[in-house]
Amino acid sequence: MGVDRRSLIAVSLGAGLGVGLAATAVAAAPRSGTGSGKTTTGTTTTPGAGTLTPGLVANSNRDQTTALQSLIDRSTERGETLVLPEGAYRTGPLVLRAGSRIRGAGAGTTLQLTGGGSLISATDADNIMLEHVRLDGAHVMMGTGASTGLVTLKSCRNTYLNHLDVQNSTSHGILLEGSAGRIEACRIAHVLRSAIHSIDAAGVAIASNDIADCGNNGIQVWRSAAGEDGSQIYGNRIARVLALGGGSGENGNGINVYRAGSVAIANNRITDCAYSAIRGNAASDIQIVANSCQRLGEVAIYAEFGFEGALIASNIVDGAATGISVTNFDVGGRLAVIQGNLIRNLFRREHEVVDKRGEGIAVEADASITGNTIEGAPTCGIMIGWGRHMRDCVATGNLVRNARVGIMLTSDPDSGACLISNNMISGATDGAIRAMVLGKPHGPDLAFASARTARVAISGNVAG
Repeated sequence: MGVDRRSLIAVSLGAGLGVGLAATAVAAAPRSGTGSGKTTTGTTTTPGAGTLTPGLVANSNRDQTTALQSLIDRSTERGETLVLPEGAYRTGPLVLRAGSRIRGAGAGTTLQLTGGGSLISATDADNIMLEHVRLDGAHVMMGTGASTGLVTLKSCRNTYLNHLDVQNSTSHGILLEGSAGRIEACRIAHVLRSAIHSIDAAGVAIASNDIADCGNNGIQVWRSAAGEDGSQIYGNRIARVLALGGGSGENGNGINVYRAGSVAIANNRITDCAYSAIRGNAASDIQIVANSCQRLGEVAIYAEFGFEGALIASNIVDGAATGISVTNFDVGGRLAVIQGNLIRNLFRREHEVVDKRGEGIAVEADASITGNTIEGAPTCGIMIGWGRHMRDCVATGNLVRNARVGIMLTSDPDSGACLISNNMISGATDGAIRAMVLGKPHGPDLAFASARTARVAISGNVAG
């Protein structure tokens, strides 16, 4: 969002005992529905005298809520941008109106929450801009429930949040509900829930943000009911995400997409998450492309439960319990292309009673696995099916190195068809291609045996 031909309201330091800041509005060329283009000056006076415009005092313990809210309201009414100078300002909740525009001096301008709710909020307010400001939640409680962020925008369209430094929130960092716009180049750290939580988006782009030290998830894109969402998540750096909320994977993820269809996730760098780098749950037509994922506690990239359609391509996974899992055919999880990924340094979670993992790629239904490179898989490089849950899977042109078993496929007689051809398997210690029952291999190495039935065709593979 540009600021050409927009007016600026500059707030500069005042002088004299008890004097705060003088607010000076410098108007640009007039436009339809905004101010007249005149210069307007507000003044502050010593305590006890009449105050025309409440003043601000930088780096003071005084509460600045009234002064800030007055300046926000006045600049919005005039169609001007409120420019805040350097300094720290202690404040309670501030409410933005349609058309509110606030700009600070980067990290030098800090709004510090004193309590009472979200630091910045707006409802049914379009065309909001907030940029170059540090927003400090100061670890104070903002209320109960998960529908609160340090910045909370509900039913707001054309929002632009840019170069914000959001920190120390006891809930989410930024929460958008039923909103549209861009969150770009922000730094968000030390939040108890998620750095960015978008629910029921109306068109949101989350780009080039630096996110770290989150209690539950880095970026959440959810919908209250399954449906098309279309959010774009690209170029973000996400690190150190815990799972303080517990559960079996709903927390602890770099990016968590739930019920939101047609979400694109690309070119993100995600490290050190308790569970997944990217987890799509009931997220149809999801695209997960060219992400770099390292040091994950469970499955690095997950497409699970009732989804149809997942494109997972050109990602790098280095260090996870499983590289990529496309699962839950039993509840409708199906239809995937897994292509050109590099997966290495996998491990088993031996402390788990059942869920050991150690797999490069795991699929169940209607999936094409082509051109992937997998190295160092203590269970298997590629796992196809689980019990009877397998249908129409193809594994061709993959390279699997130094796995216990190169490729395992379910031998359940009620499972569907599978084609395994033209793969190279090197250094497998317990067979190149094996049938299995719920992850336990049995029978001969099918790479060297005659293995063609009405259900399974295995040919042209190189094993050594």
